[in-house]
Order: sequence, then structure tokens, then C-alpha cells
Amino acid sequence: MSESRALDPSQEDLLLFVRPPTRGQVRLVFLLGALLVVAFLLSLPFGSRPLARISSFIPVVDTALLLGDVLTATLLFGQAAVLRSRALLTLATGYLFTGLIIIPHALTFPDAFSPAGLLGAGVSTTIWLYFFWHTGLPIAVIAYAMMKRYDHAAPIPPGTVRPLIFRSVAGTAVLVAALTLVATAGEPRLPVLMTDALTWLSGPVFYVALFVLGLLGVAMLLAARKPVSLLDLWLLLALWAWLLELLLVLDTSTRYSAGWYTGRIAGLLSGVFVLLMLLSETSRMYSRLAIVAIRQRRERTSRLLTMNAVAASIAHEIKQPLTSVVMNARLGLEALTKQPLDLAQLTATLGTIAHDGNHAVDAVQSIRSMFHAHRGERVSVNLNDLIRETMSLVAGELAAHRVAVDLQLSDRVPVMLVDRVQMQHLLLNLFTNAIEAMMEVADRPRVLSVHSGLMADDEIVIKVEDSGVGFDPAEAERLFDTFFTTKAEGTGMGLPLCRSIVEGHGGELRASPRRPSGAVFELTLPIG
Repeated sequence: MSESRALDPSQEDLLLFVRPPTRGQVRLVFLLGALLVVAFLLSLPFGSRPLARISSFIPVVDTALLLGDVLTATLLFGQAAVLRSRALLTLATGYLFTGLIIIPHALTFPDAFSPAGLLGAGVSTTIWLYFFWHTGLPIAVIAYAMMKRYDHAAPIPPGTVRPLIFRSVAGTAVLVAALTLVATAGEPRLPVLMTDALTWLSGPVFYVALFVLGLLGVAMLLAARKPVSLLDLWLLLALWAWLLELLLVLDTSTRYSAGWYTGRIAGLLSGVFVLLMLLSETSRMYSRLAIVAIRQRRERTSRLLTMNAVAASIAHEIKQPLTSVVMNARLGLEALTKQPLDLAQLTATLGTIAHDGNHAVDAVQSIRSMFHAHRGERVSVNLNDLIRETMSLVAGELAAHRVAVDLQLSDRVPVMLVDRVQMQHLLLNLFTNAIEAMMEVADRPRVLSVHSGLMADDEIVIKVEDSGVGFDPAEAERLFDTFFTTKAEGTGMGLPLCRSIVEGHGGELRASPRRPSGAVFELTLPIG
């Protein structure tokens, strides 16, 4: 049994202590209550009719009641620990009392385990234990109903719930033992309620039963005070079954009669009602909490993957401009060591470094915009000019790896509204991937071809071709899967981001092998 801090109201709505019943649950309880009344009325004419004497009936019924009440008490102790509720702790103690006192009741019942009953039972011992038993729960419900209104203001202090539960269990066991001692050893000093093992005295039993009926009535009135929770509703049904059981006891004066059997079955049902409700609702609550936990775990995994994707995207996008910055910085240092000093070359190199630095800043901003709901600002751009500008950004790499460039750009390509930064990232990724794919090629020319033009259905098409190592045709679609890469040091984020950019502009990006070698990436964008 675990201890928990007090829950906030939104969390408490999951618990039976405060959750209001649904209309269907209210109708079900009223239906069961009505069926109990029907059974009560049908049994009244036959209440005093003697039936077969079944000695095993009481051990069986009392064992079922013992198990049911102890299980109910355990579930209520659990909820009391979660909510730090004194009211639920009191109710759980009441159910534990009703469960434990059933043990001496069964042991002392005549003919159950011995002709006169065990534990030195007298003729009235069992019926006194019966009335002690039926007094405990109404008193517990009365205390529960009065205390639950103040649980929010004065919950059990943290760290004291478990000791209180242990003390409640121990105190209940001591009280049951004391009442058992009173009903056995002290039976000669108690008012006589039985004339023999089968028949009770109607007069004395009536007054004792009337007292218990009064407790039941008060308990039901207090439990019915608004707001009525789901637990309150089923407690009302259990108390109602006990009330009908006592009325059947008053209607007859002998054990093993029709009224007596019916009353004991009604008492058994009273315990079953609350137990089944607690088990059902606890299972339902557990299922809901399990689903919530699974969803939260999936959300955490999704957030982790998203963070990994962002990190990989930043690493992928920043790598190119930073590599260019480093390369041009080295060229600048070399230019400073040469004599005479070539100021024009040095100025151009420093300008390239500044441009690459700005490009890195734009890359970060572009990635940030792609992972937010809003799109980046769109401006009018001539894609042919953007291709040429982007090609100049990789001029150093093209020269370093001896890659020739073949530009075939159609003058028919119109100006379009696009996110300029994202579109340049797209082209830069495609160009860089093409260069890297040709780095190990030695048996054929390294050529990067870029074509632009118009398709018949008013779409702009841009093709980026290389003569590199290419890829397996079966992997054409997997190339765009997040974290899938064919490069030893690849992040698997470049092409997924490329496709995301294109789809964000209403277009498509496809990959296909180039014959006899290399790869083709075809980008189509609607003119509108």
C-alpha cells in the first residue's frame, strides 16, 4: 500500500470518492434496489415457513462475506492512502470490522462447526455478534459522510497515512476480539435473545433490531446528502439491502425459515454490490491510467525523436557553410603569406567567409521555421538566379573535387513566390549530396548537371543529376525517410528536409537512378 500526496481536483475526478455517478449508474442502482424490494415482498407471506436445515449454509455465506468485506476494505484503504482521506480511512475500517467479526460469528454458530458452537458460545452469542456486526458499517458510513466534507481542508498529514492504516487495522482486530469476548464469556450478563439454537425472542430482538434500523436510516440519510458520489450511491444500495434483511428478521422468529434464508442472501448481496462496483471501477480507472501512461511515454519518445531530428538538421545544415568558412579562412591565410599581397583576392575571400557566416545564421532560422506551425516569409524569386547563386556557394568544393558543372536553365521559368532561404537550402543540399556522391569516382568524368524548365501542366521542373555512385533503385523512397542514409557519416536528415520544403511549397521531390551511373533528383513546383 503506497502513500501519496494529496491530489488536485482534476486528478480526484478519477476516484470514486468524488466522481459523480452517471445516469446509467443511478438507474442501475435504483433497479437493483427495486428488485430487492420485490424479493422482500414476495418472501413476506412465506417468512416463517421452515425450510431444510443446511448446516453448511452459514460457513459458506460467512466465508463469502469475509472475503468480500476484506477485499472492499483493502480497496478503500488504497484510495484513502492516495487521497490522504480520513473519511475513506474510516469507511475502510468499518468494512474491515464487518469482515473480521464474521469470523467469530461463523465459529460460534450452532451446528456450523460444532453442535453448540465454538469459543465457548452461549445460546445468544451468535445473535449478539450478528447485531454487533450490523452496527459497525452504519456507524462507519455516518462517520464517513460527516468527515468527507472536510477532507479537502484537513487531509491526513504526509508520512502519517501508513501508520494510521496500521493502527486502524490493529484497533479493529482488538475491537472484534473484545466484542467476541463480550458475546462469549459475557453472554450470561447480556439480555437473553434466544430461547434455543433455532428460535429467538421477538420482543428483545425487536428493540435491538430497531436500534440498528435507526442507525441504518441515519447512515442512508447522510450518505444521500448532495453531492452524491459514485461510492455514496453504492453504499446506499448496500445499506438498503441490510435494512431489508433486518426487516425480514423481524418478520420471522426462527432460523432456517424462508425469511431467514432470504435475509441472509440479501446481506450477502449487500457486500457483493459494493465490492463488484469497486473492482469494476478500479479496473476501469487502471485501464484509463495505463492508456494515459502509454500515451505519455509515446509523447516523450516522439519529443526525443523530434529533438534528435532538430539536432541532426542543424548539424546537417550548418556543416556546409562552416566547412566553406574554414576552407576560405585557410585560403585567406595563404593569401596573407604570399608576396606581393593580392588585396583583391583577400577581399573576395573575406567576403565569401562573411556570406557563408550569414548563410549559417539563415540555416538555423530556416530550420526553426520548419519546426513551427508558421511558414517563413515568401518573396518573389527567379529560380534560375537562385540556382546560379547557390552554385557559387559550392564553387570551392566543386574546384577541390574537380567537378564540372553543366547548367541548362530555361529562360521560360517565371518568377515565383517561395521561401528563399528554404529553397536555397534545398538546392544546396542537392548540390552537396551530388558532389559527395562523386568524390570517390575515378573512372569517369565528375559532372554536376542542373536543368530547369516548364512542364506541360504548368509546373516548373528542376533536375539535379550527378555521375556519382548512385543508389539501389529499391531504396528510392527510403532515401527520404528520417535518419536513413547511404553515407558513412550522414545524418539522414538532408533529403527528408528537402522533401518537407518542397511539399511545403505544394510540389514534389523524387529520386531515381541515372544511367549508366549516378542519380537524378527531380523537383517539380506548381507555378501558382
